[in-house]
Amino acid sequence: MTSSPGRLLRDTIAEGTIQVPGATSALVARLIEQAGYEAMYLSGASLSSNVLALPDVGLFTLTELVQQAAYLTRSNNLPLIVDADTGFGEALNVERTVIELEAAGVAAIQLEDQQLPKRCGHLGGKSLVEPAAFCAKLRAAATARINPDLVLIGRTDARGVTSLDDAIDRAKQYLKAGADWIFPEALASKEEFERFASEIKAPLIANMTEFGKSPLLTLDELSDLGYAVVLYPVTLQRVAMKAIEASLAVIAAEGTQEGILDLMQTREELYDLLDYAVYEERDKANAQGERGE
Repeated sequence: MTSSPGRLLRDTIAEGTIQVPGATSALVARLIEQAGYEAMYLSGASLSSNVLALPDVGLFTLTELVQQAAYLTRSNNLPLIVDADTGFGEALNVERTVIELEAAGVAAIQLEDQQLPKRCGHLGGKSLVEPAAFCAKLRAAATARINPDLVLIGRTDARGVTSLDDAIDRAKQYLKAGADWIFPEALASKEEFERFASEIKAPLIANMTEFGKSPLLTLDELSDLGYAVVLYPVTLQRVAMKAIEASLAVIAAEGTQEGILDLMQTREELYDLLDYAVYEERDKANAQGERGE
């Protein structure tokens, strides 16, 4: 029997700490798999900015999130971790969120304890719901999932709002309420990552987003501290956008793209990534079948 996405993800982290890049599109997801990574991530910030050109303040809809998740899960065989922000409402809304995302084939669903309007986890001005209110959402999520292997991730933004102690206390409550893994957002030092891991006995996610409040620790450092997942949520988008910006400047200045051809994915490389030849063979077989009739 084929393992569920959640079971595959759980088994993968049981073998050691994994690096998980954010996938901005199905094509990027395919490349992540080809590069040998073992899981991928759908960032709410990336969906907002890359797909909709909107800030990360909770403006995308459940329908848009589910559609993007489905594009990613259909593009390859990697387990997908999805950032579902605050779950699109209260407990009943969270139930619907889990039902729809599980049907889209995701491996894990991340929920956070911010109060709407939410903000990027590495900015100021955030506010939190009470722990009891977030625990109700987690209980609803646990009840709504069909397969118990679907991973529920409780993210706490308390470090940037109240204190590290509050983040630790909330994490303990969230585990009791049904979270399988914990995501402590915006820890400010290696020592804070170490302390959090020493007090929370569950798989932990380390967010290595750039230009934020957390230091950029290495895979080995975070593995030694006991983190299960090292997340690079918007890294590939940032690299791509900078390359696009530079390329646009070259084309405008030189009147041609000739000088940047060596920076491009070739036609052959794209077609190989898309399994173009496989589709040609299928089309040929279909045509031959029609003639045979």
